[in-house]
Amino acid sequence: MSHPDPRRPDGVNPQLRKRARRRAVQAIYAWQLSGNDMARVVKDFEHEQDMEEADLPYFHALTAGVARERAALDERLQAFLDRPIELVDAIERAVLRLATFELLHRPDVPYRVSLNEAIELTKRFGADQGHTYVNGVLDQAARAWRPSECAARDGDPAS
Repeated sequence: MSHPDPRRPDGVNPQLRKRARRRAVQAIYAWQLSGNDMARVVKDFEHEQDMEEADLPYFHALTAGVARERAALDERLQAFLDRPIELVDAIERAVLRLATFELLHRPDVPYRVSLNEAIELTKRFGADQGHTYVNGVLDQAARAWRPSECAARDGDPAS
């Protein structure tokens, strides 16, 4: 269910987006482990999970986008990893793929939102210090993929 936020010009409801990301990470994790088709995982997931208070169109965009672009996302992400993507913890890998999809394909989402959400998701679902790894990887990636946005945020007068 998607309830627009009338206080925002874009109508995005941040809480519903946050829940959509949380559910998407869980679905991506299940997809990674099961090896099933993402559409099947999403269908099963929607049947088993409470999706009432999530931005469903965004959830679908994230899960379908990660499944469709997985190889390209992994290839782009690999430059910032200290090991092959397959050796990254499964939760961290799901979070990194989701955030990479947002950074590369969702310019409407500020990079800081993607990074902050990824860190929070990793804190919630990942290993004790997994969030520090995710933060380090995504910070480097954001600076490479969204340099002007990062420079503007950092107060770089050249931007």
